[in-house]
Amino acid sequence: MILVADGGSTKTEWKIISRGIPQESYFTSGINPFFLTGEEVYLLLKKELDSLSGKSFSKVFFYGTGCNSVSKENIIKGAIEKFFSPGEIFVGSDLLGAARSLCQNDPGIACIMGTGSNSCYYNGSVIVSNVSPLGYILGDEGGGAVIGRKLVSGVLKKQVHQKVIDCFFETYKLTPAEILENVYTKPFPNKFLGQFAKFIASHIDIPELQDIIKSCFDDFIKRNILQYPEAKVFPVHFTGSIAYYFRPFLEDLLTRNNLKSGIITLSPMENLMKYHISKI
Repeated sequence: MILVADGGSTKTEWKIISRGIPQESYFTSGINPFFLTGEEVYLLLKKELDSLSGKSFSKVFFYGTGCNSVSKENIIKGAIEKFFSPGEIFVGSDLLGAARSLCQNDPGIACIMGTGSNSCYYNGSVIVSNVSPLGYILGDEGGGAVIGRKLVSGVLKKQVHQKVIDCFFETYKLTPAEILENVYTKPFPNKFLGQFAKFIASHIDIPELQDIIKSCFDDFIKRNILQYPEAKVFPVHFTGSIAYYFRPFLEDLLTRNNLKSGIITLSPMENLMKYHISKI
């Protein structure tokens, strides 16, 4: 048996492959080595993944946010080794997991578009080039946090129609002061801002809100995808909730930029299973 994990800051999905067949999924809290020590990761696994304790895995593959350096990878490896004692451990970035899921063994542009955003050119085996996402303050174009930031800014500065402003405050029961406190003094402002993308999805018939989505996606294409010369040759794939739920706007802008739209998935796990089964 092998075990594959897709780790995010909010939640982590673990899925078993036994005799070439995907089994049930297990979920734990998010695992990000930027915020957790190896011991904290181990204790999290012991508490939330106890049902898998004692199972024997020949290989464990962990793809996660924050796993972009040897030191961070080793935090995850150490915790997995201590909890599972598998025959082999592989730890890679969430972007590599997305690329393997979206492109399988073919070259292409692989993009993540959830709370944040990221992209790369994948040659069918490894990530060849990556435009730095830079986070939601300097980058993360097209990500939920940036979309939410633009919406909240428009609401607080009254740059959107009054009916949108009224609906926003009726929906979230927040005062302007509470919004500013969450953005500037509380932890994880990106997650706080990212939640407001759902508001746009629920009121997507309003032209002003459509314009926010279009401008964010246009920025993502111009500042990220078009920096890869290979984007003019290979399909551009996406995984993540923002790409999935706002798909028509994304596909339209890709077409307008003479780019070939590839697959768009809500989560990388299903196709990640196909990738690893093909390697057995």
